Amino acid sequence: MEKNQEFTVTIEDMNEDGAGVGKLDGYIWFIKDTVIGDVVRAKAMKMKKSYGFARLMEVLEPSAGRVEPPCPVSRQCGGCQLQAMSYEEQLRFKENKVLNNLMRIGKFKRDEIKMLPIMGMENPWRYRNKAQFPFGRNKDGEIIAGFYAGRTHDIIGNDDCLLGVEENQEILGIIKGFMKENGLEPYDENAHKGLVRHVLIRKGFKTGELMVCLVINGRTLGGRLEDGLRDSRADSLADNSADRLAGCLVEKLCQVKGMTSISYSVNMEKTNVIMGKEVVNLYGPGYITDYIGDVQYQISPLSFYQVNPVQTEKLYGTALEYADLSGNETVWDLYCGIGTISLFLAQKAKKVYGVEIIPQAIEDARRNAALNGMDNVEFFVGKAEEVLPEQYEKNQIHADVIVVDPPRKGCDTVCLDTILKMRPEKVVYVSCDSATLARDLKYLADGGYVVGKVRACDMFPGTVHCEVCVELRRK
Repeated sequence: MEKNQEFTVTIEDMNEDGAGVGKLDGYIWFIKDTVIGDVVRAKAMKMKKSYGFARLMEVLEPSAGRVEPPCPVSRQCGGCQLQAMSYEEQLRFKENKVLNNLMRIGKFKRDEIKMLPIMGMENPWRYRNKAQFPFGRNKDGEIIAGFYAGRTHDIIGNDDCLLGVEENQEILGIIKGFMKENGLEPYDENAHKGLVRHVLIRKGFKTGELMVCLVINGRTLGGRLEDGLRDSRADSLADNSADRLAGCLVEKLCQVKGMTSISYSVNMEKTNVIMGKEVVNLYGPGYITDYIGDVQYQISPLSFYQVNPVQTEKLYGTALEYADLSGNETVWDLYCGIGTISLFLAQKAKKVYGVEIIPQAIEDARRNAALNGMDNVEFFVGKAEEVLPEQYEKNQIHADVIVVDPPRKGCDTVCLDTILKMRPEKVVYVSCDSATLARDLKYLADGGYVVGKVRACDMFPGTVHCEVCVELRRK
């Protein structure tokens, strides 16, 4: 097979990134935008010794699980790797991926895994309560907002992502119109020029409250004030102009029902990081509120908050069920973020300790605990693998239950070793990556824990990502 040569292949499986997997004469091909069961015509693009990557040219025989993607730019955008797959097939694929990782990486036998049915969504659209849109210009010079195409920084114009809330389209229309009226340029990252970089939009699903935070390459909406290039009178005029522009933007955005908080974030760095460290409040309290179950949360522009609140309630409810609290337990919540799981657990625990490395998140966690009148929660700033051993060894703080919700890389071995030393009756593992989950479960199983119930939760329909909740009991 040579580059650009076309061939026909049947898609037998899908990889972790959502690309179809086909075999031809023992050689493995990865082909994006295909579905298990498709027979396709593909073009060879890049080849290694035992596998290669090909481009989909035509679906010759569609799989029974193939559907027409409702998003017109799904293939160019690449954010929804599974949009051409029916939702039933998506759930089956994700459940199988979790199961296969537990068997292949964790070395568990099939009869050792008590796999409960995956928690899917009744409506797998419009579920994201947060969206971040970059701004730019298209080939015709028009201001656009949308998403970066896969592995590029080319913006695919899309004002109405079907995973986001309907208000996004109205808000983006207002901002683009405002930019055009006032001559505000979108950011050009190659030249490091232009004012408007991104917009962050959040919505509280239960409260209906909306937040808009514009990310700008400048100190004010009036643009950059370069040192030495303007005198004080010019600076004063620029400030007045910025105040006028800010007032104009607030007036326009407040026409959107539910608008509660409007701000801008200063990011003048040449970086891929979206949000700057400084947030200037223009309207409202600087946050919105929302609920997961009966627990209320304040969410600021820089807060981490689960993007799918409907499924988050199911996931955290499962974690609480697996913790099986009676009201007398001491619980540790590792990698606690803004305390979302901690506060859920605190409803039924005697005492909850939360650990998170990000100081801003711990500030939010403490504020949310006070907001809900919960005085049985204490939070620590630091790495879980450092705070947990210190509190256990120096202060003899024990644990009846430990809950972990680590990032994709999973738990640090020092953290896992401390869990084994503390010997809690139960460990509840919430994971966003079933591969590292399987690795860590094997470590805990080798250290004296039995894996109980396992349940996947589809937090991100249309994508390959999936959350999993696992119950472990001490032997």
